Amino acid sequence: MNNITVIILTYNEELNLFYALENIKDFANEIVILDSYSSDNTIEIAKKYNANIFYRKFDNYSSQRKYSLNELPISNEWVFVLDADEYLTKELKDEITILLNNESKMNDAYVIKRRFYWQGQWLKRCFYPTYLLRFGKKGLIDCDDRPINEHIICKSKSIGHLKNDFIDYNRKSLSDWVIKHNDYASREADQLIKGDKTNYNFFASQYERKRWIRKNIWNKLPPILRPIIYFIYRYFLQLGFLDGKKALMYHFIDSFVYRILIDFKYLEKKWKKSKP
Repeated sequence: MNNITVIILTYNEELNLFYALENIKDFANEIVILDSYSSDNTIEIAKKYNANIFYRKFDNYSSQRKYSLNELPISNEWVFVLDADEYLTKELKDEITILLNNESKMNDAYVIKRRFYWQGQWLKRCFYPTYLLRFGKKGLIDCDDRPINEHIICKSKSIGHLKNDFIDYNRKSLSDWVIKHNDYASREADQLIKGDKTNYNFFASQYERKRWIRKNIWNKLPPILRPIIYFIYRYFLQLGFLDGKKALMYHFIDSFVYRILIDFKYLEKKWKKSKP
C-alpha cells in the first residue's frame, strides 16, 4: 500500500462509489471524501472503507475542489484526485507504485490518460486519449477558477506524463445524466453571460490551448449554430460513428442536445438582462 491520499467529491454516488473504493483500497493508505450532504447510501459505503468523511455545501465545482485540496487534513505528500465514477487500471497503480519507490526522481505532478465509457462501452474516438492532471504533491496541485469544466493544475512546471490509463465509467441512469447536465447547462450559460477575462497562451499547454480556442473561437460563434458544428465535428470528423449505436446516442445528447440547451439558456438570460 502506498502513502497516497485519494480525494473524492461525492453527492448521491451510491451506484458508483463502491467500485471506486474497492479499486483503491489496497493502493492508497488514506481516502478522503468531501460530501455535499448525500441523501442516499453514499456515506454508509464510504464508512465501510474507513474513509475520512467531511461535508461542505455545494456551490460550484472549482470551490469544492479547492476546499478539498487546501482545507481538508491530508496526511500524505502525494494526492490523487479521483471522481466517484472513476477507477484506476492495474497497470496505472503499478506504474505509480514503482514511481514512489524512486521518489527522488519524480515530478511535482502527473498527467494521466482517461478512458471514457458510456453505457458500458469505451468511446475510443473523440475522447481518447484525454490528458488530465490528477496526481501530484500536496500544496503544489490546485484547481482553476472555472465553476464548471474545472481542471486540476500544478503551481510548478515540473509535470510528467504517465503511460497507463484511468477509467471514467458512470453507472447512473440516463435520467440522472439529464438532471445533472440541466444544471451544468445553467452554469455554462452563466459563464457565457459573464464572459472570460483570462488571457490564455495558445502555445503554453494543452489546457491553455483548449481555453484559448473556447474563448476566442467557440464562444464567438453564433448560438444554435455551435451545437450543430460540434456534433458534426465529433460524430463525423472525429469518426465517432465508428464506435456504434451507443456512441450515436452519446454524441447526440452531449454534443447537440446539451450544447443547444446551453445556448437556449444563454439566450434566455441575455434577453432578460436586456429588458428595460
